[in-house]
Parts: sequence; C-alpha cells; structure tokens
Amino acid sequence: MEAAPFFTTSELKEFKSKYRKLLHDMYPYLEPEDLSKTKLLIRQMVDKNCFSRDRNEINGLLRNLDTALIATREIGLRRAPILALLLYRPVMKGAISIEEIEKMYDSDVTHIINCLLRTSDLYARNVAIDTENFRRLLLSFAEDMRVILIMIADRVCLMRRGKQIKSEEDRVQLAMEASYLYAPLSHRLGLYKIKSELEDLTLKYTDRSTFDYIKKKLNETKASRDKYIREFIAPVEEKLRNAGLNFDIKGRVKSIHSIWNKLKKQKVEFESIYDLFAIRIVLDTPLDKERSDCWQVYSIITDMFQPNPNRLKDWISIPKSNGYESLHITVMGPQNKWVEVQIRTKRMDEIAERGFAAHWKYKGIKSESGLDEFMNNVREALENKNSTPSDLIKDFKMNLYSDEIYVFTPKGELIQLRKGATILDFAFAIHTKLGSKCVSAKVNNRNVPIKHQLNSGDQVDIITSPSQTPKRDWLNYVTTSKAKLKIKQALREQAAQSVDMAKELLQRRFKNRKIDEDESTLMRLIKKKGFKTVTDFYLDIAEERLDINNVIDEYHELEKRDKEMQDHSTTRSASEYVAPTPVEEISGKEDVLVIDRNLSGIEYKLAKCCTPIYGDEVFGFVSTQGIKIHKMDCPNAREMFSRFGYRIVKARWSGKSNTGYPATLRVIGRDDIAIVTNISSVISKENGVTLRSLNIDTVDGLFQGTFTVLVKDNVSLNALVKKISTVKGVKQISRLNS
Repeated sequence: MEAAPFFTTSELKEFKSKYRKLLHDMYPYLEPEDLSKTKLLIRQMVDKNCFSRDRNEINGLLRNLDTALIATREIGLRRAPILALLLYRPVMKGAISIEEIEKMYDSDVTHIINCLLRTSDLYARNVAIDTENFRRLLLSFAEDMRVILIMIADRVCLMRRGKQIKSEEDRVQLAMEASYLYAPLSHRLGLYKIKSELEDLTLKYTDRSTFDYIKKKLNETKASRDKYIREFIAPVEEKLRNAGLNFDIKGRVKSIHSIWNKLKKQKVEFESIYDLFAIRIVLDTPLDKERSDCWQVYSIITDMFQPNPNRLKDWISIPKSNGYESLHITVMGPQNKWVEVQIRTKRMDEIAERGFAAHWKYKGIKSESGLDEFMNNVREALENKNSTPSDLIKDFKMNLYSDEIYVFTPKGELIQLRKGATILDFAFAIHTKLGSKCVSAKVNNRNVPIKHQLNSGDQVDIITSPSQTPKRDWLNYVTTSKAKLKIKQALREQAAQSVDMAKELLQRRFKNRKIDEDESTLMRLIKKKGFKTVTDFYLDIAEERLDINNVIDEYHELEKRDKEMQDHSTTRSASEYVAPTPVEEISGKEDVLVIDRNLSGIEYKLAKCCTPIYGDEVFGFVSTQGIKIHKMDCPNAREMFSRFGYRIVKARWSGKSNTGYPATLRVIGRDDIAIVTNISSVISKENGVTLRSLNIDTVDGLFQGTFTVLVKDNVSLNALVKKISTVKGVKQISRLNS
C-alpha cells in the first residue's frame, strides 16, 4: 500500500507561503550556515517521521512553522527560540541528540530546547494543565521567558485551528486552558493583541451563541460606527497637522470578549454600551520628545472635547511593569457620546502590540524592574518546598490580571504594587524581615495600621518592633503573592516548632502519670473533640487553649470505657447504635499515591464524596483545599472533567496506607437484632478489617444499616461484601460513595 503524502495539496501551498514569510522575517538574524543546515536537517527529520500528524490530523511541521511565524511576527522572537521551536520535536523523538544540535548551532538553541522538553506534555499534545505540568511550565518560564512566549504562540496557533480539532470536548478543554492560563500570561507580558484574540476564541468555543450575537450586532452597527469615527477624527487630524506633528490616527473596535464583560458587568443591552471603540493616535517622534509630544496631543484633544477627569490613565509618566506606555483619556464627542482616546508613540505602540517581553534579553533593552520582580516572585514560589501545588497556582495567577499602584519609600524610591495592596504588602515587597517585624506605618506623615490600603502617590515609612512575628490573620491583610508566601512560610515554621514542643510535653505528662499512650485512642479523642487535624490539636495545647491535664483525664476515661466494652460485650438493640464518627481523610504525607507520572510526596486528600480506597481507579482534582483524589466513577467526575478539565491530574496507587482506608457499606435486611450482631461478628473476624462506626435505622419490618470500616484495599472490601451478603436475613448490600 502506498504511503500517504506528507503534505496535502492545500497544506503544501500553505507551507510554501508561510515558509517564505518566515524566511523573510528571520533572514537578517540568522548565522551564514543556519539556513542550509536547518533545511537539510528538517528534510531528514521528515523522513524519520518526526513531524507526524497528531490525533486531530494536524501536520506537525506545519503547526511548528505556523507557531514560528506567530512567534516572530506577532511576538518578536528571533534566531535561537525559532530554531529551537523547529528542531524540538526531532530531539524529543530521539532522532537527533541535543549534543549534535549544539555542535551544529550553539548552546542558546539547545538551552531553549531543553526547557521545551520539560514542558513536552503541554507542548506536544492538547492536554489540560495539571498541577505538575504547571510546575514544570513555570520552572522553564522562570529560567527563560522565551519558553513561555513560544508556548503562547503555540496556543494561539492551536486556537486558530480550532475547527480542525475533532472532539468538542478537546476544543472546550483547549479554550479553558487558554482562558485559565495563556490569556492572563499574555496580559502580564504585554501581549494585549494576543490576549484579546485568545479571550475571543475562548468565548467562541465555549459560548458560541453569545459570540455570534455580539459579532452580528457589531456588523449591524459597523456603518454608523465608521461614520461616527470619521466625524470624530476629521477635525482632530486637522488640529494635529497644524501643530506640526507626524502621526497616524485610527478607530479600533473593542474585542468581543471585552464587550461581553461589559454586558455582564453593566447588565445592559448591547445598544446601551457607549464605548464600543477607541480612537488611537500614534505619533512618529524622536525618543527625547515622546513625553512632551504625547502631552501636547492630550492638550489639543481636551481643548476640543470635554474630558472625563475620572477616566484619565497616565502610563507615560510611570509605565506599567510589563512595559506598557500610553495616555488614555475619555472625552465627550459629537452627539454627546463618550469616546476613549489612546495617545502613544510608534515605539510605545510596538511594545503595546507585541509585548515588552519580546525586547527583553535579545534586543538589548533592559527589562522593567516590575517584570524582573514578577519573575523573581515566580522563582521564589517554586523554590519554596513547603508551598502546595494549589497555592503555587493560586499565588502565581493572582498577579497576572492586576491593576497597579505606585508608592514611595521615605527616600523617594518608587515601589510598584497591585491595586488594593496594604502596608504589609509594601513592607514585604521591600524585605521579608521588614514585613515580619512590621507593626504599623506612617503614610504621608500620618500613623496607620498594618491593614491600611495604599493609594498611588503615597509615601510610606514602616515602623517595626523586634518582638513582632507574623500572625495568621495577616493573610487577610495582604493581596500580593510575595507577602502571602512569606507569611505562610513563617506560620509553618512557627507551627512546626509549637507542635513539636506540645507533643514532647504531652508525652512527658503521660509518662509522669504512668499511662501508656495508644495512638489510635488518642486519634479518636482528637476527632471526638472536633479537631480537623492533629496539628490543630497540638497547636491548641501549645497556645494553652487546651488544658493538658484535662486532655489526659479525657484520654484515660476513653481508654477505660473501651476496656469495659471489650470485657462486657453484649448484644444491643438497633435503636441503641450511635451515629458514625467523621471519617478521617488520608493525607498525602503517607505517600501511598503517585501524582501525575512519578511524583510522590505531594500533599493530597481522599475526597469524601466517593471515598476511594487502594485498588480503585482514581484521578486527582486541584481544588481550593489542595489536591483531592476521586474515583473514576465518582458521581461528580463528569462535571469535573467537562468544566474543570485543566484541574485534573493523573494519579495512581504506589502503596497502601498504614491506617487503612475508610469505606461505608449500606446493608438492608430483616428487622432482627441478631442480623446486626452477625454482621458485626463477620467484620470483627475478617483479617485487616476494622469496624469504625455503624448507624441503624428501622422501618416497616426492615432495617437499614450503614457500616463504616477500615480496609486494606478494594480486594478485602469485596471479600467482606461477599461474606456479609451470606448472613441470614440480609437482602441487599452496596458500597456508598460517601
């Protein structure tokens, strides 16, 4: 059978067109032999099937070429990242070694390839962002920003090819991933055009009816809108020319996604939204005259039209931390309509369209301190071994879409913070020690508490005390990820010390009173007292909220009662059985699960909605309380996969819990006390099975009992179910999800 051609006729035409464009863009930046070497190498790799089609039949080489064109034309990447992008697949598939690539090119190309290899699960396939992939992505990002720019270009490529993705579920998952991570990242890196496109395509794939409605409305109003823009621009152009300025002026319709946000936020009809477009004035002016010329245009516009003083945004005097510079004003135009006007220079417009990050490192322009600080925060979060994966994701994302304020130190140094930042945020931004010892501050020479919210232009002088230490309620007073990270770190260290001291104290008191400590009895007492974790119990002892002598007395009483029950075991009526105690969640510290592929030691909990046990097919879900492990047939699984696919992580069992796994069985049978006794007897005789609690209800000659047991795995649970089903009078038995 004849092999299928590598390109279809239409693909070949597309390839030739895009190849010529890429060659034209890249030619000035390539080394003399780069072109011939790369062409020969790609031909060889095509023969070795390194650019095979994916499950959606998208040609691998065409996808890489498309991504390279986006990366260079729309983002501004140059030689090393583009070569790495084109040569990454052959290295991943083992057709050529990284050492061979370095001999042919240089270490900068292989450095980026190595970073891409670490994100291969995300780059090579359409998969949702899971926790470990996210961590690997951030590690590569923190090492070299060009990697994330390649990833963004690739996601734009895939989103544009959305029609080629066969599965509706895959398309929605890709859109959610773009919305969840890549659009906010594009925003943070100044790629506003790409950010808007990703948001629009996300809306298109997840809510097509809304997307089509807004698009149709924009088309219907296009003629009248264009006419209004011409009427507004004509007199402005004349005034600017008379002032001797070189400029370009145009009207720009706002993105469908931003209009959708306005419809939701303002709760109005489409016709009621006044700012559907913005006028952009782009000046062609020397670097040393940029500011003065922009403010001259501002003066001309506000002389012609009444400005709204509350809508002035000056990002020329103090640019955004991602490099964005522009003046935004809103004026009352003809027909009493508000019009947004953006004023910037050609240099500022290039940065606004293609992202300041594209200039960094490989264009010789120094990065803004705010972007450096952002990168440092990412590295710090990754280096903190105590932070959970969900904390990492949450802390990283919280700074992606954030407005900024600008405040000053007593010496006049400018500090950029996210809007809503407090005194504590400011203190931790300067230094961890300063934040940890902060007790109050002077803002503009006025004393304020640590939770005081700062405004742009404030001058802040921090007041410290050597006896001050971070408190838990401080987490409610900060908004920046750096401050939250440092406070949590300090609290963990304090808690660990307190817990160790409380444990040692309790053991000494047990010894002094000649009581042998039984861990299972102590755990039951802790649960009985309502503590969610053992750490909380010991912290209450350490902070003297619990009297240690009372704890020992209660322990002794519980131990005595257990002994009496064992000595005087009698059959009780169904109505005398007590309700079950809450089931303990298995903690990730026991290391009985491997998250994703080979990662152990990650914090997780077994979900209460389906109570998985060893042997069940499971998956992980990144929730606000950390990673929760669910059964594949969990009643909530379908919704989690469809709506929150980007939070799903792979999980598999690597060992069994030392304490066993809780499972709840529902038994229905004839209303006979002897049946309950016989079931309890079967459970007690079963090796490796412990009865934790039971609850009995009787009605119309039938009893319904829920038995919570600790088992080693699903094999022993299934064996137990079989034995209970043979008890005389049992009519039905099933395992409950919770």
